[in-house]
Amino acid sequence: MNMTFSKTKYWVMYLMVMIGSLPLFAQSDIPDDYRLVYSQDFESPQSMSDFEATDASAWKMGSGATGQTMALFGKSNYRGAVRSPFNITILKEIIVEDFVMDIDLNQTGKEYGHRDLCLFFGFQNATNFYYVHLASIADDHANNIFLVNDEPRIKIASKTTAGVDWADTNSWHKVRIVRKVKEGIIQIYFDNMQHPVMEAQDQHFAAGRIGVGSFDDTGQFDNIKIWAPKVVKQKQGFFQ
Repeated sequence: MNMTFSKTKYWVMYLMVMIGSLPLFAQSDIPDDYRLVYSQDFESPQSMSDFEATDASAWKMGSGATGQTMALFGKSNYRGAVRSPFNITILKEIIVEDFVMDIDLNQTGKEYGHRDLCLFFGFQNATNFYYVHLASIADDHANNIFLVNDEPRIKIASKTTAGVDWADTNSWHKVRIVRKVKEGIIQIYFDNMQHPVMEAQDQHFAAGRIGVGSFDDTGQFDNIKIWAPKVVKQKQGFFQ
């Protein structure tokens, strides 16, 4: 047997195995008819002006391993009309139906069962929206996809996990939301983009805004990318 060919074949097979074992973060699975409608890396001091918060004093520009971030560092002086997260900041102008969103998250709080960060979508107003609550331990009020529909939030996920591993306060995680309104599909990915950690099917809300935050914890957000087949712009204003 040709030893050079044998060694080359071995290394090709080794590289294929190693590449296959890595988490899939490529954008190749974005539908062809989607376009990038929003991208934010928070390197500009004006970045946070894209958002409207329940309490702007709880938010600031932060710093991460690769540059500037948007940081939730305190508790918002806000209580919604129905039981739902307190710390929310919403993109003012981007309104989408079907979409894919990728984002980097860093949970900076202490470890406990409900240690969380939240992502919001289908946001109609302060009492009508969806959110995913990513928490260390799942229960009826944690680590699930929730619907807020003019009443306290209810869990709607048909699939979830026992919880997510936030690790230490300097650990960053890649999260993806996939939403298909007509089919009612909601999928959440955490670090592994090949297999969702949560799924739900619901059609209460169609087009809506997107946001980030936490029920009552702290964290950092970075590298937001949103792809959608179309986007609608409407007048801003939720919390004031």
